[in-house]
Amino acid sequence: MSFYKQFSDWVTASVPFVFLIDFEQKNPLIYTFEDAANEGLYFHVKGLTNAPKRSNSPKPIFEEVTPVSKEIYKKAFQTVKHQIGHGNSFLLNLTFPSLVKTQHDLLDFFYACNAPYKLYKKGAFVVFSPECFIKIENDVLSTYPMKGTIDARIPNAKNLLKNNLKEQYEHNTIVDLLRNDLSQVAKKVRLNRFRYLDNIRTSKGPIYQSSSEIQGLLPSNWKQTSGEIIKKLLPAGSVSGAPKNKTMELIQSVELDERGYYTGVFGVFDGSRLESGVNIRFLEQREGNYYYRSGGGITHLSTLEEEYHELINKIYVPIV
Repeated sequence: MSFYKQFSDWVTASVPFVFLIDFEQKNPLIYTFEDAANEGLYFHVKGLTNAPKRSNSPKPIFEEVTPVSKEIYKKAFQTVKHQIGHGNSFLLNLTFPSLVKTQHDLLDFFYACNAPYKLYKKGAFVVFSPECFIKIENDVLSTYPMKGTIDARIPNAKNLLKNNLKEQYEHNTIVDLLRNDLSQVAKKVRLNRFRYLDNIRTSKGPIYQSSSEIQGLLPSNWKQTSGEIIKKLLPAGSVSGAPKNKTMELIQSVELDERGYYTGVFGVFDGSRLESGVNIRFLEQREGNYYYRSGGGITHLSTLEEEYHELINKIYVPIV
């Protein structure tokens, strides 16, 4: 049975489950809560969890961070800017892995980090994401794209973020993209809140994160087609770009390797309500090393120095 058919069948039957979809949509996974735990897949989504209780969890840190070299980043950045200049993309989310050293394991990060969407896959990765992919409750489909971040300790930080032309353009582009995405599967799509700010506490200090709220009304029989609804909305617009198809081709040509589960999505269905997050703030384990994957949106207004700095600045853990 295909992943998306299994998804629809379990939603229709009100079977609680957790799902995980990679960015390239090659290796989607779906489990009941118990089976997920048995496979070493733990989640914590807004208070709902299948992870065993753990006391006295340490506060893990990164002892050393080695970002992707500026030369490698510059080459990809210049290619992206060139393609944007020729109209092949308006916005592209460019990402790279950075080598990090820590004495802690992935499970330490899972238990210690504060985030609304947390996922741990044994021996593979941990996600501590602040960003919602979609939420479905009472036939209402909601999404909350995040675009725009600033150090909250900077004087006048809120106004600086609000008035930054590049951040305005990036956020507007993603909002338009996701309104169109939701219109493929829902009616009466509307923008409820635009560029509101959340204060997120991290090990580097507080940051402001800009988001918007978009909602639409699903047909009453949405459960029977829920798998196809998810499929039509992938990949998440905020971590790919616009237009999606051409931008996806560019991403695959300029990044070092496939993203895998990084910038994919995961979520839980509790029997009536679906909550899901975008797989950002992502720490993975490969061949005995740890890599933190990060990046940011490139537009015609982007500069090399600012975007490279943003990639590095997003290497943090939400622990206070």
